[in-house]
Amino acid sequence: MSNYKIYLAGPEVFLPEFGKPVFDAKKALCAEFDFEGVSPMDGELDLGRLSAFSQGIAIYRGNLDHMKRCDAVIANMTPFRGVSMDPGTAFEMGFMAATGKPVLGYTHVTSPFHQRSSGYYEHGRADLLEMYSAGTSVERFDMPDNLMMVSAVHESGFRVHQVDVQAGTELTSLEGFRTCLIDLSALCGNRRV
Repeated sequence: MSNYKIYLAGPEVFLPEFGKPVFDAKKALCAEFDFEGVSPMDGELDLGRLSAFSQGIAIYRGNLDHMKRCDAVIANMTPFRGVSMDPGTAFEMGFMAATGKPVLGYTHVTSPFHQRSSGYYEHGRADLLEMYSAGTSVERFDMPDNLMMVSAVHESGFRVHQVDVQAGTELTSLEGFRTCLIDLSALCGNRRV
């Protein structure tokens, strides 16, 4: 296995068992491509004696340490708890882009961001729309998510892969992830495709 490490960003950490089965499957797939997958859940954090707020800070610091020792990130940009991707994943993509490391991404929802946003705006809860969205425009750039996130992938020389998967497997399917590994493998000159 090479020393090329990929940070595995995505909302899988919110799945049962903190997404361990999905992260383990992603790590095994990384190994098939001669990469090492690094999960946000790797390592041992002693959170037991910390307040809830301090636990959050410790997790943040641990994830930064993981990202700093990785060479690239592959992000699951599938919409999570709304029309857009997980905000923590967006931060991780931004962090890696700011450090000049390749940013790859995929989504298992194929409708465009502007269509999802418009649908929410038109059919969302009136009280929330009034409070948070009144008078705002909907981004219409024919992109799968917010322009900043899609551009981070594009500026790394890749595209966000939109892969249609079976309903209910949007956060657990490996289809989009595999596609990103193929792209990264070509960049790195790996022949295990």
